[in-house]
Amino acid sequence: MKLQGEITLPGDKSISHRAALFSAIREGESHFSHFSGNEDCASTLSCLRALGIQHEYDNGRLRIKGKKPQDWRQPSEALYAGNSGTTTRLLSGLLANTSFETVLTGDVSLSQRPMERIITPLSLMGARIESARGRLPLRFFPTTGLKGIRYVLPVASAQIKSAVLLAGLFAEGTTEVVENKASRDHTERMLGLPLREEEGQRIISVSGDFEVPDISMTIPGDISSAAFFITAALIIPGSELLIKNVSLNPTRTAFLNILQNMGGQIEIETVREAPEPMGHIRVQSSELQNVEIPDDVIPNLIDEIPILAIAGARAVGRFRIKNARELRVKESDRIKVMVENFRRCGLQVEEFDDGFAFCGPHKLSGARVSTYGDHRIAMAFTIAGLHTDEALQIDDPSCASVSFPDFYSTLESLIK
Repeated sequence: MKLQGEITLPGDKSISHRAALFSAIREGESHFSHFSGNEDCASTLSCLRALGIQHEYDNGRLRIKGKKPQDWRQPSEALYAGNSGTTTRLLSGLLANTSFETVLTGDVSLSQRPMERIITPLSLMGARIESARGRLPLRFFPTTGLKGIRYVLPVASAQIKSAVLLAGLFAEGTTEVVENKASRDHTERMLGLPLREEEGQRIISVSGDFEVPDISMTIPGDISSAAFFITAALIIPGSELLIKNVSLNPTRTAFLNILQNMGGQIEIETVREAPEPMGHIRVQSSELQNVEIPDDVIPNLIDEIPILAIAGARAVGRFRIKNARELRVKESDRIKVMVENFRRCGLQVEEFDDGFAFCGPHKLSGARVSTYGDHRIAMAFTIAGLHTDEALQIDDPSCASVSFPDFYSTLESLIK
């Protein structure tokens, strides 16, 4: 068996969320092609519709008519964000400034994820928010007006950064977000926000009189989805794959850089630089060697760590992830889940509070793995199962639809 062919992946999830949310607060129509049709982005659109934002979506094409949040309507029931942390945290930055009371909730998994990290800065700005001990549901009360603040991010998080900046769009004065480690920059890039660097820190600012631009665009393919196919092509002998028109945002390509340093034959061709970089990625099967993964790149490959670990299991030498405590509070405790499933597959793994380590190469044994409802765990071990002698069973493969409904059919189309 090998993987061969050419694919174009669904629109990038992070960019799609922001395209909808940013356009919803801009008066006038915006148009997007290749908008992601996954469940998470559908949650964002559903919440916006409940708030009175008109939109039409059909086969990747989105037309959305925005208006100022003060003109949004009060939903008739609680807003439901499903499994989407991005929907919850970014939308919270806008709900903090509405003139009506709103409740925001989500599914069981999302309801276990920490929300204090956005409640704290938004409250400092003057928002009135109640929570269930720092978790969903969140209840937003009308305020008399937000105030701009300077906020140093306690962890590298594009979601926290974006929530604060979105609230700052409607706050008095200037809001500054300070990053000690760079996180995904889609928000500041798409909105065109001022950025400066001082003493190794990134400072992004916005003022209350900022006018949201028209960001209509063709959305690049999802680089995080591409990671699964890139890894599969690298570890399965005889494979060659071309992925077209995928996101090449520099805060998202640490995964590619690590794999290239491991010896992966990956060629990148940029075809567009703005408003979001996009290009083609060609991959050939390769002999991989594990390398040291620098701490400062962890925030920009945090979502790819599960599938990167699958590549690490097939590579020569020690694979180690450290300073990735954020994995504990994703859709699942991804450190715990990866370690548990690897051990079921016969791999000896050392677990840390902020990561894990093992030695390769190791051909995983067939086993039944648990996803804990986490889409990235399901897809990562599906790729691992392509290279086991005995069947590797996924307990809940359907959870992949949260980010990539056509994952299995796309994979099947490449297997020769």
